[in-house]
Amino acid sequence: MTIAHIIASLDNSSGGPPRVVVPLLSELIKFNNSCQYSLHTVKSQDPIIGDYKLNGIDVHTYNKNLLGYFIKLKQKLNNSNHSIYHGHGIWDPPIHQMATMAKTNNIPYVISPHGMLKPWSLKQSRLKKKLALKLYQFSDLKKANCLHATAIQEAESIRFLGLENPIAIIPNGIPIKDFPLLESKPIKVKKKLLYLSRIHYSKGIENLIEAWAKISDCIKEEWQIDIVGMGDKKYIDQLKFKVATYNLSHSINFLSPLYGENKVAAFQQADLFVLPTYTENFGIAIAESLASGTPVITTKGAPWEDLNKYKCGQWIDIGTAPLIRALEEVLRFPNDKLVTMGLNGRKLIEDKYSIDAVAKKMNELYMWLNQKGAKPEFVV
Repeated sequence: MTIAHIIASLDNSSGGPPRVVVPLLSELIKFNNSCQYSLHTVKSQDPIIGDYKLNGIDVHTYNKNLLGYFIKLKQKLNNSNHSIYHGHGIWDPPIHQMATMAKTNNIPYVISPHGMLKPWSLKQSRLKKKLALKLYQFSDLKKANCLHATAIQEAESIRFLGLENPIAIIPNGIPIKDFPLLESKPIKVKKKLLYLSRIHYSKGIENLIEAWAKISDCIKEEWQIDIVGMGDKKYIDQLKFKVATYNLSHSINFLSPLYGENKVAAFQQADLFVLPTYTENFGIAIAESLASGTPVITTKGAPWEDLNKYKCGQWIDIGTAPLIRALEEVLRFPNDKLVTMGLNGRKLIEDKYSIDAVAKKMNELYMWLNQKGAKPEFVV
C-alpha cells in the first residue's frame, strides 16, 4: 500500500495536529514494511521537523496560491500510485483538494477532523463554517470512506451532524521513549503548576488566573504557575494585564514556547499540569504530561475521564468554580501523593496511549480500507 498524509501545516504554531501526525508516521513505517508513506504540507517558518526530513517518509512541501490551495499537489498525487489518502483537519483548502482528487480518481480517503467538529469549535466563526459546510465541507466528510475520531465524545459530535460514515475511534499516541521518568522531582523553592499549550482563548486560561486569585494565600504560597506557549500578542497582553490587576505577577510567569527536550524537561519538572480548556479533541499536552509522570487537572471539555479512573488527576466541569475546588484539594496534597498520581498517569499512557498501540490500529484501518483485512472492532 502507498498512503499519502495531507496536513495544512507542520509549523509549531499549528498546535496539536502536527505533534500527532509526525510520531504516528514514524511508528507506522516500523510497523508494516510493505507500506510506503508520504507527507504533504506547506512550507513554513518554524516546522516541528527540521528541514522537513523524516526517516523513511517522503516529505513534500508546497507553496500556496491565493485561495490557500497547495500548488502542484494535484500533479504530485496524480503521478503517484496511492492506495489511500489521509487528510488531517478540516476547513483547510488542501484537505478539500485531497478529497476532490480522491473522489475523482476513486481512491479511498480518511479525514481526521482533530476536534474541529465539536460543538464549541463549530460556534467559532459560525457563519463562515456554516457556509463552508454547505459549499464543500459536509460533502467531503460525507463521502469519506472513514472518519477518524480520537474518542467517543468526538464520534458523537460527528454523528450529531448527520454523518453516517464508518468512524474509527483511535486515540492519539505518545512516543513514550521520548518522555523518560525522572528518578525524583528536582528540589525547588516553590512547587510548579504548569500550563503548556497554545495560548488561546479556547484553553480557559482566564479561568485559571481568576481561580488563582480567589484561592487563599495559605494554600498557594508554596506554588507558582508557569504559563508556557505561543499565541496572539494582543491576547497574551490581555492575560498579563489580568494577572497584574489581580496582583499575581509574583506567582504567575509567562514563558516563551518550549520544544523538544526543553518541553519534556518542563513536563518532568512540574508538580502539576493544568489545562482548563473549553474544548479539546484529545489534548496531546495532557498525554505528554502524564507520560512524564506529572498529574493533571483538566475539564470535561477534553476526553480524559481516565484521570479519575487511574487516580492520576482530576477531570472536572468547565468553569472557574470547579477549578478552584480541584486546585484547593490538590495543592494541599503531600509530595508523595503527587508522585504516586504521576506514576499512575504514566501507567495510563503505557496501557492505552502508547504510539505503537495506536499505529497498530491505524495500520488495521488502512488494511481494511484497502480490502486486505477484516473490519476492525474499533470502527463503528
